[in-house]
Amino acid sequence: MSTPVTSIKMKELLENAEFNRFGIISIVLTLVGCLGGIAVGMGAIKYYMTLTLVVVPTMATLSLLIAVAPMRSIIIAGTLSLLVDVIMILYFTMN
Repeated sequence: MSTPVTSIKMKELLENAEFNRFGIISIVLTLVGCLGGIAVGMGAIKYYMTLTLVVVPTMATLSLLIAVAPMRSIIIAGTLSLLVDVIMILYFTMN
């Protein structure tokens, strides 16, 4: 359950996201691209399913960046992509 402070901060982030579009895009592009590459390099390329789990959210995020989609969509897709990448990196690190 989110606290009022958390929801206020998230609301402020989404309101200011359009103003800070170029800064957010550069951060998302760097993080998603690098973590996606690391996840694939650590072992996701060995199995079709894990490769698909990494590539689909990463490419969806990058496509939204290129299409100049609304920042809300970019933030959601980037967060999902980063979450999947980190889970895959941890999985292949422990395996």
